[in-house]
Formats: sequence, C-alpha cells, structure tokens
Amino acid sequence: MKKTIFKYGLISGLIVSFTLMLSAIIGIEEVMMGDWGMVVGFGSMIIAFAFIFVGIKSYRDNYSNGTITFGKALQVGLLISLIASTFYVLTWLVEYYMLYPDFMEKYIAMCMEKAKQAGKTAEELRKMNEDFKFSRKMYSTPLGVALVTYTEILPLGILVSLIAALVMKRKYVKA
Repeated sequence: MKKTIFKYGLISGLIVSFTLMLSAIIGIEEVMMGDWGMVVGFGSMIIAFAFIFVGIKSYRDNYSNGTITFGKALQVGLLISLIASTFYVLTWLVEYYMLYPDFMEKYIAMCMEKAKQAGKTAEELRKMNEDFKFSRKMYSTPLGVALVTYTEILPLGILVSLIAALVMKRKYVKA
C-alpha cells in the first residue's frame, strides 16, 4: 500500500508544485493575483487529484485482488491527498519566504482596489479591511502560512477522495 500511496502522492504533489513554481517564474501578479489565478490553481489541483482515482484503482487491482472497501479506498485517497497537499504547502512556504514575503499585503491591497472599483462604500471597505486582520495574523508565522495553505488544497483532496472511494469500491471483475 505504501508504494502506491507514495507513487501517486508524489505524482500529484509534483503537478501542484510545478504549477506553483511556474506561476512564480511567470510572475505572481500576472498569475496568482490575475483574473486566471484561481482557474490555473484549481485546475492544477484537479489534474493532480485525478491521480487519486488512479492510485485507488492501482491498489485495488494490484494489491487487493480486484476488490476494495470504501474505507480502504478512502484511506488510500486521503493519504495521496495529504502527500500532494504537503508538496503544495512546502513549495508555497519556500516561495513565500524567499520570493513574496509581502504577498499578503499585496493581495489585500488588490482585493481592496477591486472592491473600490466595484463601488463598495467606505463602510464596506472598512469592514473588508477589518476582516483581513485574521489573514494578516495567520500570515505572520510559518505555521499560520502552512495552515492557511493547507485549507486551499486539502478540502478538494478530501472531496475527490470521497468521490473516488465511492466510485472505486465496486468489485473489479477480470475479463
């Protein structure tokens, strides 16, 4: 089981890490803070997490005699998700501290500017800025940055793991 989890966790992790590194090469303002940032980010996560299905199928077919329970499939999927998410978090920590230590302030400024352009009132802008206090606080420590970053990717991995476990739990019949 470990071999399968590490193999597909590594593939998934390399995909999301590569996308983050490519975003840094292109430029954070153009990619991560641009209009397509979420599409690129979540797109790479979905592509990476497709390997959860592949990993569960590989385990079921090669190590479990063609059958797998929902619980075992979920376990395999969650562990692959955790490995991929950890790659993503570690890559972001390196990028953040080495390349973008002012990311959160730039991101908040961008959000505030977009809100102004959208016609938000002074009170709404003040409330938005107040709401960003938590983000600033979380980004003041490496642990906080890591926790926030895990919340970007891990919930999607959990969801894909649940779906994959439901789909893959069926008995595999060899032709």
